Amino acid sequence: MTTPNTEDTAAARKPGRVLVLNSGSSSVKYQLLDMDDRSRLASGLVERIGEETSRLVHTPLAGGGEPREREGRIADHDEALKAAAEELAADGLGLDSPELAAIGHRVVHGGLRFTEPAVITDEVLKEIERLVPVAPLHNPANITGIRTAQALRPDLPQVAVFDTAFHTTMPEYAARYAIDVETADAHRIRRYGFHGTSHAYVSRKAAELLGKEPADVNVIVLHLGNGASASAVAGGRCVETSMGLTPLEGLVMGTRSGDIDPAVTFHLKRVAGMSADEIDVLLNKKSGLVGLCGDNDMREIRRRVDEGDERAALAFDIYVHRLKKYIGAYAAVLGRVDAVVFTAGVGENSAPVREAAIAGLEELGLAVDADLNAVRSGVPRLISPDYARVAVAVVPTDEELEIAVQTFALVDN
Repeated sequence: MTTPNTEDTAAARKPGRVLVLNSGSSSVKYQLLDMDDRSRLASGLVERIGEETSRLVHTPLAGGGEPREREGRIADHDEALKAAAEELAADGLGLDSPELAAIGHRVVHGGLRFTEPAVITDEVLKEIERLVPVAPLHNPANITGIRTAQALRPDLPQVAVFDTAFHTTMPEYAARYAIDVETADAHRIRRYGFHGTSHAYVSRKAAELLGKEPADVNVIVLHLGNGASASAVAGGRCVETSMGLTPLEGLVMGTRSGDIDPAVTFHLKRVAGMSADEIDVLLNKKSGLVGLCGDNDMREIRRRVDEGDERAALAFDIYVHRLKKYIGAYAAVLGRVDAVVFTAGVGENSAPVREAAIAGLEELGLAVDADLNAVRSGVPRLISPDYARVAVAVVPTDEELEIAVQTFALVDN
């Protein structure tokens, strides 16, 4: 009779799964990943938390199962996570599994202190709470998700992966606003940037697509979703990004204005009698594409453009004009550009946006091949012709995988 090797048995049982949680103000997105092969075992979304009719959609991915959906009131995040845990348990993937190594949490704002992922301790949680004034829409929901997950699995490592961390490498001259230094420091006013996990993942994948190491590549990343941001990445390090103190600054977005003269806010207060809260709602929820033409879905906007809708055409032109400005500015910041990379919902799926954003930038070495640009694919790919000096690429982002990788690397060590 053969005696099993104790070390092999222990290795076989070594926890290798990570649950990724993205807790919003009224939603929880989750994915369970096996880090041995980076495969997804399950994913889900709980939305409309706290409303009369909440909705949970759970998809078991390991066996190719069909999505399961249930509706009914889910009062809070605690109940939402418990419902998600029940769905995972029904697939044999419960939170009590010994194979679960950690829970990774997306935390939007980490300030200057958190330049990399952190195992969540009482001290770390207090610092995330101290950052609520600069991220009032996001950090409170992230904190709620963390506390709920801790209650469900108090024995398990919980890791915070920060949206802002990738951008902490920006030099001071890029991160500082030109306002009184004492006032800025007293109230933590500076440019932090967001979508960091996406920019980190995509810039690394772009280097891989070019057959080079990240340290040898300069990349402009355009993360174009309902929220949108650009970054200039030199040798794997962010040196500039479009979002600032909050996710409002920068590109035109689905419902956010992006760059705007700050005096507009004073003007609206004086002339229109609007309060600070009303102006906040205007710029964050009633501006951008939806403010310009009533739609924030690029597919619908393009349909309207093709039908001759002038408001939709103007909204599209403003959106593209801002993109061009940032591409040109970041080319100047980097000095040498190896690739311009489109990612996220619009960046990955809207060929007209990609074509229009690059059109006219031939002097910068940029061009798009119409046939390559028209191809729909879920894999990283070049869409520039062979003669182009600078590559133009589409790289699907994977923020959940990036969070899982960073979480597992931390707890595995």
